[in-house]
Amino acid sequence: MLVVLIFVFFNAYQLNIDNQQNLKSKNILGLITVVFSVFYMGMRPISWKYFGDMSTYAATFEKYALGEKVTAEKDIYFEYFMMYCSKLMNVETFFIVCSALYIVPMYIFSKIRFKEYWFYSFFVLIISASFWAYGVNGIRNGIATSIFLLAISTDKKIITVLLFLISVSFHKSMMLPIAAYLLNWFYSDTKFYLKVWLLSIPVSLVLGGFWENVFKSIGFFEDDRLNTYFDEADAEVMSQFSNVGFRWDFLLYSLAGIYAGWYFIIKKGYEDKLYKYIFNTYVIANAFWILVIRASFSNRFAYLSWFLIGVVTLYPLLKLKFFNDQHQRVAKILLATFSFTYLMYFLTGAR
Repeated sequence: MLVVLIFVFFNAYQLNIDNQQNLKSKNILGLITVVFSVFYMGMRPISWKYFGDMSTYAATFEKYALGEKVTAEKDIYFEYFMMYCSKLMNVETFFIVCSALYIVPMYIFSKIRFKEYWFYSFFVLIISASFWAYGVNGIRNGIATSIFLLAISTDKKIITVLLFLISVSFHKSMMLPIAAYLLNWFYSDTKFYLKVWLLSIPVSLVLGGFWENVFKSIGFFEDDRLNTYFDEADAEVMSQFSNVGFRWDFLLYSLAGIYAGWYFIIKKGYEDKLYKYIFNTYVIANAFWILVIRASFSNRFAYLSWFLIGVVTLYPLLKLKFFNDQHQRVAKILLATFSFTYLMYFLTGAR
């Protein structure tokens, strides 16, 4: 991806973004990147040491292959999907299929919404900080967010709702971004949601632990896995995620998306209903995460907004001309996105 980024970055200083030569080369490069990403991610070795929950998925798959029935009560659609796959393929092929289900919807969303500029949208999604982890570790969560992107690829509400239901059945944590998105159908005042986001910061600083207990007590986190994220007494979990507390570094990362949406919608007066819905969804989901930011593995809650951050930052620039050097600005956003990903993975060890 660094090699691709270097090519894209320097190319941006040679050709305008709407230049046909640029668009043709990006289309070819994009298709190669899609195929490469699917197989590179999908053909990784099965390993708990390097890929976390992947070994658990593999063990469950093998049980289904031996004839065990589905007994899980959570994320039931994914469990049946895994069981049916176990009858048709081996576990190695299954992970390639999962990789395709994770990555191809990003391509479809980008292709439908940005047409000839689709490469830039797809590329910013796969170089985002959370992309790799949710393709190799939090697999069902990653697929669920990609189904969400697929749902907002269409303007037909009935299809959107059906895909939302499938997304939730893959991972029920998707109830949060889906509820946030559907809320826009009834109330979509971006200024109001931005005020809520700003208010969530001091509220979390003062009453952070209170909100975590409230959400647990009302049963919002009935899933045992989610409850584990809140259990700060679990030494084993804590050892895997040492930086627990108010995550200012994660908040600054989130701020990039907040600033981008504010700049285009509020300052520039950019009007696009879908972009407004996507940005508002990002703001609402991110405000929720801020309230529970001290929880162990709070990055997993942040992912419920972060999977949209690439789209939030680039969307307007792929739809309307704002600057004379727009191609260069797009390239700089891609460089900043990749640089943050590099920083998080190789300097801080975040995952």
